[in-house]
Amino acid sequence: MVEPVRIEVGLGARAYDILIGPRLLEQAGAEIASRLPGARVAIVTDENVAAAQLPALQGGLEKAGLAACVIVVPAGEQTKSFSQLEHVVDGILAAKLERRDAVIALGGGVVGDLAGFAAGIVRRGMDFIQAPTSLLAQVDSSVGGKTGINSPRGKNLVGVFYQPRLVLADTAALDTLPPREFRAGYAEIAKYGLINRPEFFAWLEANWQDVFCGGAARIEAIAQSCRAKAEVVARDEFETGDRALLNLGHTFGHALEAAVGYDGARLVHGEAVAIGMALAHRFSARMNLASPDDATRVEKHLRDVGLPWRLADVPGGLPDAEALLAFIAQDKKVSRGALTFILTHGIGKAFIAKDVPASEVLSFLRENRTG
Repeated sequence: MVEPVRIEVGLGARAYDILIGPRLLEQAGAEIASRLPGARVAIVTDENVAAAQLPALQGGLEKAGLAACVIVVPAGEQTKSFSQLEHVVDGILAAKLERRDAVIALGGGVVGDLAGFAAGIVRRGMDFIQAPTSLLAQVDSSVGGKTGINSPRGKNLVGVFYQPRLVLADTAALDTLPPREFRAGYAEIAKYGLINRPEFFAWLEANWQDVFCGGAARIEAIAQSCRAKAEVVARDEFETGDRALLNLGHTFGHALEAAVGYDGARLVHGEAVAIGMALAHRFSARMNLASPDDATRVEKHLRDVGLPWRLADVPGGLPDAEALLAFIAQDKKVSRGALTFILTHGIGKAFIAKDVPASEVLSFLRENRTG
């Protein structure tokens, strides 16, 4: 058995480990039992992941003598809803689980956000375990305690910060991902290089094909991403400071997701972030904050790995620039009506830009929507 990479998220008494490596679902029971002795668990998963990964997790729990109930939800971004939150909460309560019992999120970011929100509110907070099975979830959404659901008015507008007790990133689970889902997760890996790790971004430019193939390069890319996020979360758990840098590409990206009605057939989260990162770099160049060469470099890398990078890449078209700006204005990163973006002075030089003029954003969207 390969020894997993272990990364600590340093939050004092609430610190927790991220374990990264193959076949961790089969070891889940031992890892959970050592941290939560005597706990019973509820596994929250979606229909697709249940077929591919649930047997391995159940087998791992059974080996450690952990009793588990299973709550299955539909796959897709639209599952992050009030109705599915009610379904999960009711399932946990129907199983008569107690506060010291645990909820395990087995799946991608949708399941992690939904199950984590439920764990945070049932009995005013139960223990929570993340078992992310998508690349995007392993490098981003499973780490840091953001949970929540969507509203018709915008993405992730309802939720709580609620940290897990453990993250089990089983890299073998990624072998079953469709290529599109893997590429979407890779966008979040690239993001860490673009924020403040230019050497990592250069490494990705040289090694992305090995990351896609699996093995040591994939584990290294995931570990580097988790270290980057863990460091930021330890400094700024509730996103009152530089944790906002992790939203590079997300203000544009969330607006695009809302504009397509969270239709995963047209656009998944990582694809929206990829377009958002390209737009953030291009907008930074337009505002004379960074060189256009940096924007071109970002766009080339996204294009090389097969990710969308411009508004024209969204299938089915988009609403007009005014409607896109309205979605941006609804974003959580708006403060008292002022537009806040993560912009950049170059590769690895992201910064928080407050009071960005709406008129500049609108002109930029008009140009890029048609160009």
